Amino acid sequence: MPSTKRYQHVIETPEPGEWELSGYEAAVPITEKSNPLTRNLDKADAEKIVQLLGQCDAEIFQEEGQIMPTYQRLYSESVLTTMLQVAGKVQEVLKEPDGGLVVLSGGGTSGRMAFLMSVSFNQLMKGLGQKPLYTYLIAGGDRSVVASRERTEDSALHGIEELKKAPFVAGQMDYCMDNTAVFLPVLVGFNPVSMARNDPIEDWRSTFRQVAERMQKMQEKQEAFVLNPAIGPEGLSGSSRMKGGSATKILLETLLLAAHKTVDQGVVSSQRCLLEILRTFERAHQVTYSQSSKIATLTKQVGISLEKKGHVHLVGWQTLGIIAIMDGVECIHTFGADFRDIRGFLIGDHNDMFNQKDELSNQGPQFTFSQDDFLTSVLPSLTEIDTVVFIFTLDDNLAEVQALAERVREKSWNIQALVHSTVGQSLPAPLKKLFPSLISITWPLLFFDYEGSYVQKFQRELSTKWVLNTVSTGAHVLLGKILQNHMLDLRIANSKLFWRALAMLQRFSGQSKARCIESLLQVIHFPQPLSNDVRAAPISCHVQVAHEKEKVIPTALLSLLLRCSITEAKERLAAASSVCEVVRSALSGPGQKRSIQAFGDPVVP
Repeated sequence: MPSTKRYQHVIETPEPGEWELSGYEAAVPITEKSNPLTRNLDKADAEKIVQLLGQCDAEIFQEEGQIMPTYQRLYSESVLTTMLQVAGKVQEVLKEPDGGLVVLSGGGTSGRMAFLMSVSFNQLMKGLGQKPLYTYLIAGGDRSVVASRERTEDSALHGIEELKKAPFVAGQMDYCMDNTAVFLPVLVGFNPVSMARNDPIEDWRSTFRQVAERMQKMQEKQEAFVLNPAIGPEGLSGSSRMKGGSATKILLETLLLAAHKTVDQGVVSSQRCLLEILRTFERAHQVTYSQSSKIATLTKQVGISLEKKGHVHLVGWQTLGIIAIMDGVECIHTFGADFRDIRGFLIGDHNDMFNQKDELSNQGPQFTFSQDDFLTSVLPSLTEIDTVVFIFTLDDNLAEVQALAERVREKSWNIQALVHSTVGQSLPAPLKKLFPSLISITWPLLFFDYEGSYVQKFQRELSTKWVLNTVSTGAHVLLGKILQNHMLDLRIANSKLFWRALAMLQRFSGQSKARCIESLLQVIHFPQPLSNDVRAAPISCHVQVAHEKEKVIPTALLSLLLRCSITEAKERLAAASSVCEVVRSALSGPGQKRSIQAFGDPVVP
């Protein structure tokens, strides 16, 4: 390994990259920057897409650079120390199970990850004959676990009401800090506090940055904690479902598992224990991306199905089904996809997973996710242009897998598999014959205690997440949905996406913030002319209107680039085969000072 690495790594982690230079897109938080690695993602074939996204995922484990140690990283001493302190606080709850609870909370991807981890750690405790002590909160409630409901992330007051009902992200943290006798808040993010969003929260007294700064100050007395290592920009700009979701899983599962492994021994967690678990996640990266050629094959197949207006069904067993549901749901707001385009299903008992399972009953087809739902609403209408991906381990009920696969094969030959096994296990020949193509990932045999055995479960989940994220992202790249490494046609479903849309308009047009806001609002409220009252309305009002509209950002950008009316921009988009192609043509047209190759900071007036 390079001599600049402090720790012995399982994978060759990248050297600090261009994004770490202090002047690189300086006005943009790390999680919203464009990753230099994927600058030409839109021109890549399937094999190159998998390679680039794999390199981006490896940045999670990158250490601080010796030459430019700009940001603290996952392996930084300060981050490891905070992880140990939080693990110690978890141990205190585990030692006194009657008086405490570990609440994992978030919106969107973070909330779904909270759901997944609470299920896993409650299963761990039940297996030990202990009282489950984990619960989760997700903005929008249980319906947000299985469907896209991004607008629910914006309410601080809703978060507090949820917290009062169970011991919800700005309002929740503030409430916890006001009640330190009851709550110990831990904030997980991947931007320095100085880069946290500082725009007003409509129903709350503080900005998110002010909340984080307050927590940072309280950390001195261990009354609050901020865990915020830099993991580098997303491969698809701003798509926090990818590295952000993966790093959240890695970070929290590492410290929580360390707490569980050592509490019964009567000792505190050690840095060595943390590092051992972190290295298992690095191994998961190595093992997963060793299958890059097969991942690329699946990416192409999924892209073909979507291009032909077919559907992709991800059928996963146990917690791998949760990962499948997450990936499908997150394509809706990331790519403006229909909920039927890529859709996950969970095979297995889920009765005790949800807080309010009743929320999911009779809510409509977008909230269906179970085995029965797949059999009744999907299987009868399957066609050859659809793709079905089976996701399971060789520890699952293989007779059940085979029976379902045989029923799918009666409808379509386009059936794929992602299979996890341990050294010494092999896929039975009759089952293997059912899959024309499969990704088989073999894991080493691990000799751990009961808590340690969960390491391999977590590895398999993370590996599945990496494969599905890469496949669904890559398929949409191949469909021409991406401009360089930006999703231009995302649906503006919350305030974070409103500000991301504005940043894209500034970046690509090179025009002032004020002009870009005007164009964005004109498109959102079209055909209604903009009045001063509409301009002055809260962001939530604009989001409410924008959420129901398509091609808002491309329309606004074309209007800016071509200096044309909203009507003309809409007509050009309607006549084009690809949104990105018509925008590329406008960017390269005469009179455009900014090339598509040159991305600087968004212009601030």
